[in-house]
Amino acid sequence: MSASFASALDAARAAAAAQHHPQAALYMVATPIGNLADITLRALHVLQLADTVACEDTRHTQSMLRAYGIDKGAAQLLALHRHNEAEAAQDVVQRLQQGQRVAYVSDAGTPGVSDPGARLVAAVQAAGLRAMPLPGASSITTALSVAGAVAWRGAPDGFVFAGFLPAKSAERARVIGQLAHEPRCVVLLEAPHRIGELAQDLAALGARPVTLARELTKQFEEVTTRPAQALREWIAASPQRARGEFVLLLHPVPVAGDGGESLRVLRLLLQALPLRNAVRLAAEITGASRNALYAQALEWQRAGI
Repeated sequence: MSASFASALDAARAAAAAQHHPQAALYMVATPIGNLADITLRALHVLQLADTVACEDTRHTQSMLRAYGIDKGAAQLLALHRHNEAEAAQDVVQRLQQGQRVAYVSDAGTPGVSDPGARLVAAVQAAGLRAMPLPGASSITTALSVAGAVAWRGAPDGFVFAGFLPAKSAERARVIGQLAHEPRCVVLLEAPHRIGELAQDLAALGARPVTLARELTKQFEEVTTRPAQALREWIAASPQRARGEFVLLLHPVPVAGDGGESLRVLRLLLQALPLRNAVRLAAEITGASRNALYAQALEWQRAGI
């Protein structure tokens, strides 16, 4: 057993052993995105309890389990990744039907979001079996927590998860052009070999603030917020900055600095004008973002208010 996590395994058993962990259930287990200490006690207990651990990479997962002092034989590890997800999901269903507890982990973070797992859960539910979530680390919420990019007064609430943009330059530029009209915070993910190209394309957003987070929870973690047009220069300033996994947050577009006057004007104009005309005039009168006002008008329209 790994000496550093021996007490954690004891604490996991003490905290979670009395809880109900049914058989014939799939456990979607969040694992650390970099720092091994970011594992929950419940996750440790379920990983010990599981008859099978399905995972993206059996070697990576075996190494992680051994770091925690959890011993699983090769027969207890099942590869399930984006290239075999449909077929391997049926193997998981069969194991569940035999009464096994199956834990699924991605290489890092919460499975089924940007990593494989969604088709697995759909197959399990279609078979009338249970999928249980074990919350934990996520690069998305980790980056959001330090970006100060949501819940600003005058900015649209919530965020949009766009994930990895297309690899081809022309298609990626087209999607960024669409995202330019999204007033809410937009969350992107990117790999190191494409971060330079993405930063170049994001320059089209001009002064819109972007928070870039790399190597989250690891030794060389960096989080910086800069205008979109300055991202590529910042990355190019050091070879180290192009390494690791990246989360990028396009900050929301504030409706207005007055916190409410632009919305009052928009409401008045909507009483007499078509939506697009009302938005255009409200933006000209108040100086607020036309995109943000348009999104708000659509939200009122959908809500019937």
